[in-house]
Amino acid sequence: MTTPLVLVGAGGFARETARAAAAAGGFDLLGHLDDDPALHGTEADGLPVLGGCDLVHDLPGARVVVCVGNPRDYASRARLVRRLGLPEERYATVAHPTAALSATSAVGPGSVLLAHCALTAAVRVGAHVAVMPGTVLTHDDVVEDFATLAAGVRLGGGVRLARGAYLGTGALVREGTTVGAWSLVGMGATVLTDVPPGEVWVGSPARRLRAAPAPALAEAELDARTAHAQGGTVT
Repeated sequence: MTTPLVLVGAGGFARETARAAAAAGGFDLLGHLDDDPALHGTEADGLPVLGGCDLVHDLPGARVVVCVGNPRDYASRARLVRRLGLPEERYATVAHPTAALSATSAVGPGSVLLAHCALTAAVRVGAHVAVMPGTVLTHDDVVEDFATLAAGVRLGGGVRLARGAYLGTGALVREGTTVGAWSLVGMGATVLTDVPPGEVWVGSPARRLRAAPAPALAEAELDARTAHAQGGTVT
């Protein structure tokens, strides 16, 4: 018996996720949802674009993966998940069959593991995380909700990627370090020290370039207000 699956978004990441789900088996791919009306009624890599994202509420039997975000606005996945307001159990986890997930590692709802990524031992990946092809997460890494790891990222042991962090293609992160919430590490960067929240770091060794893009900072501010109301902090 297959599980109906709808992909929210119709861009590159959504199409990659569709191919991973098809390769994994067990899913009946219903199609894509996207808020761009020019895409409605078209196809994305052979799957129909059924309509806008809110159509997900008219498909109560389908599981969902939200597949949006890019370096200019990597907070869009969090905004869209919040807007849709779906219960956690509606979200599927998609793993390409070549992804290596150890028995002691765990991946949250709405997250995606693309081809040839590896989670070696006691790795914790939160909800709505994008793990792109060829990424390696080693022992005791923690990747919080809404983080993005682009293709070829390598994390040393005991690394923490805080909520919404974005690591560009080929970035390397030293063991035991933290990348703060909603920060972006540029492609090919080598992170040797902790990256504070809400910043862009580039280079080898990586250094601060500027503040994170406005959408990411807005999401960080919302998280801080929520944490303050609940008596916690955001790091």
